Amino acid sequence: MICFDGYVSGFRRRVAEHPDRVAVRFTSADTATDELLSYAQLDVAARSVAQWLATRAAPGHRALLAFHPGTGFIRAFLGCLYAGVIPVPVPAQGGHSRQEARTHGIEADCGASLILDEAALERASATDVLGWSPPAVLPGMPAFLQYTSGSTSEPKGVVVSHAALVHNIELMRTSHGWHGGQTWCSWLPAYHDMGLIAMMLTPLYLGGTAVLMPPTDFLKRPASWLRLIDRTGAAISCAPNFAYDLCARRLTDEQVAGLDLSRWTHACNGAEPVDAATLARFADRFAPAGLRPEALLPGYGLAESTLFVTGTRVDTPPVVTEVDAAALAAGRLTGVEDGAPGQSLVSSGTVRGLDVRIVDPATSRVRPDGEIGEIWIRGESVAQGYWAREEETRRAFGAVAVGLGGGFLRTGDLGALVGGELYVTGRIKEMIIVHGRNLYPHDIEREIGALEEEFGNLPAAAFAVPQGPHEEIVVTQEIRAGRRGEDELRTLATSARARLGRRLGVRVGAVALVRVGEVRRTTSGKIQRTLMRELYLKDALAHAGAPRTRKADSR
Repeated sequence: MICFDGYVSGFRRRVAEHPDRVAVRFTSADTATDELLSYAQLDVAARSVAQWLATRAAPGHRALLAFHPGTGFIRAFLGCLYAGVIPVPVPAQGGHSRQEARTHGIEADCGASLILDEAALERASATDVLGWSPPAVLPGMPAFLQYTSGSTSEPKGVVVSHAALVHNIELMRTSHGWHGGQTWCSWLPAYHDMGLIAMMLTPLYLGGTAVLMPPTDFLKRPASWLRLIDRTGAAISCAPNFAYDLCARRLTDEQVAGLDLSRWTHACNGAEPVDAATLARFADRFAPAGLRPEALLPGYGLAESTLFVTGTRVDTPPVVTEVDAAALAAGRLTGVEDGAPGQSLVSSGTVRGLDVRIVDPATSRVRPDGEIGEIWIRGESVAQGYWAREEETRRAFGAVAVGLGGGFLRTGDLGALVGGELYVTGRIKEMIIVHGRNLYPHDIEREIGALEEEFGNLPAAAFAVPQGPHEEIVVTQEIRAGRRGEDELRTLATSARARLGRRLGVRVGAVALVRVGEVRRTTSGKIQRTLMRELYLKDALAHAGAPRTRKADSR
């Protein structure tokens, strides 16, 4: 058997080249000192886990990885790869009820034979590493299962092969110019695809250093993320759009003055639609700290294509295009004529190393430049399918484009190609059609955020609900009620509904003001609009200013 030179081989080459280089640095507000692991130490830890697993699971068995923030996850993940066991990242046990239910569902779906956590890792660390040998790996073997975040449906296990993982890392390396002399910095959870692949596995494969911090540290103190980038001299840090928006709005002048972000050359922005206003706000806010506009790199990706699909060219500012609003609603991207309403769209970058097409989902015919359709992808980074879901795999991963043949992944995302730049406009399942106009939820959410300063600082969720033979728009907007009574909040909601309708040019059915924390997000920060719609229709949301009671445990 000829073994594939996969991820484990690549990582172990870095161990041999730089055994004493820091591979992983973990820092937390709760600890006085950083936890450091060299490449040699991480290799020994992974071999210990592999030997421990050898008596408990056979190659190809699945193991849930349920770790709190720290170095435990990456030690266990590599240990699984070393043993030929398929790791399945999930949140640490002890979370809220909805998260626990999701983890139990993942466990049942993948048929996991064991769960690895801090306690199991402590037992594994005492295992003798003598006698370990690298597993035989073929390109098509599953490397790990990445369960989708469930932003539009129940989570499904994406089967990422060893070949797809290495191909995707190489795509990021060549697209962004990443190399082993760089430092990565991340607060993203290990069970999030961007956090796992871009911010952990890629630096270790290339020979760099991964600096990690708990997600809760960032959410409580957004400045802590940027301070860590400054302190460690990180060149690369990736996050969803909301993280950049949060920092731009929350950090004080004094906090910005204390930062040096001049070494941050790759501020990758993905996992949700990228907002042009957020890019401009972030660039302006942190220019005094040395951040260059060219460092902002919007991109597009998804778990079904391992992670990365397109990215902005390095050393060039993001491409922001003003398009005609009416044409966008009709499914086309065209320039704005004098006096016509326009809308700013951010390019997600150019295509490299993959076959990306814009296809009419009804006819499977490729659409010309500038016309919106479903984004289809073909290439070596595309995953094998969904674990134990043959029919869904066939529908999503076996698409045939007229004149181009099969093997395409249907992403469910809408977008257009213009001059080689990919513009992602929304999700097929979430698009709202009103009187023949195509309205995208994230655009509606941005519009309501612009109505009131207190709206812009908090998330909203837009969706459609039945109203007779038609559908109407509903927006749930988080707000801090403070001392305002129900009448005052009702007046604010009524005013917001009318003003939003005028901005959109359509009737808005309702604006519901809800408490902070009610707008549900996925692990990657995406708004869970389908879930929010269900909760709204069940009247299971806690409205701002209402007594603290809940009709259903929706979490």
